[in-house]
Amino acid sequence: QVQLVESGGGLVQAGGSLRLSCAASGRTFSSYAMGWFRQAPGKEREFVASISWSGGSTYYADSVKGRFTISRDNAQNTVYLQMNSLKPEDTAVYYCAADRHRYSGSYQQGAYDYWGQGTQVTVSS
Repeated sequence: QVQLVESGGGLVQAGGSLRLSCAASGRTFSSYAMGWFRQAPGKEREFVASISWSGGSTYYADSVKGRFTISRDNAQNTVYLQMNSLKPEDTAVYYCAADRHRYSGSYQQGAYDYWGQGTQVTVSS
């Protein structure tokens, strides 16, 4: 069992930056691929980014490519999402998720075994 706790959300102006963190419990964090997803009001939850066990492989949704960076620190059991050049359309609840089966993670929500409770990101125009 893995517990995930997100932090770092908040209110920021368009063009600003935020860094989200996701702290994981357990001793096997380094064997989980990790992902970030988001859900905007009235919309379905969507893939944002994923990272492999080692951190050597990363994938991004087209909507955030070049602006967001996913990274991980296995010694700290933490995955990060650095978000730059934020836009109002990035406003959403952001969730981290852990995938215990795949090396690289997936864009599909069903691939993930554990989810955090989410952290709100609001970008004002």
